[in-house]
Amino acid sequence: MKTLLLVRHAKSDWPEDTEDFDRPLAESGILDAQRMAAHLHETGIKVDRLISSPALRALSTCKIFNQHFQTDMETNKKLYNANEGNFVSVIYELADDTESVAMFSHNNGISNFANTLCDSIFAFSTCGVAAWEIDCDSWTDFEGAPKKLLFYLEPKYI
Repeated sequence: MKTLLLVRHAKSDWPEDTEDFDRPLAESGILDAQRMAAHLHETGIKVDRLISSPALRALSTCKIFNQHFQTDMETNKKLYNANEGNFVSVIYELADDTESVAMFSHNNGISNFANTLCDSIFAFSTCGVAAWEIDCDSWTDFEGAPKKLLFYLEPKYI
């Protein structure tokens, strides 16, 4: 069994003269990410690897989560402006000794990808987290493997 967590970046700001890629987190986004990461960690969620879009708002969210999970963290440019295939491509690159992974990305891509994994309809809120149990031993079997939605959380409900 493998576990996949999808995390939309926390609420961002858009200061004047700032490119989309360089948008920082808003103060409320920082607080939401801290609260969400603490909640997941305290409830016993295990994460072996964190993979983030390199965009500042996603990477900042990932770094806040890593303050709690203290695990391997990396960026992957495929998670910025990602489509469904980009997510699958990143998953196929995972080593099989990675039992659980959290991927930090953006809408609309993250919601669109989540919608391919189950019958639920997802519209990720900022700092929303969804987790699936994937019935496989190798990440290369991801697409054909049975998937079970474990939870979806939004910061305002924790």
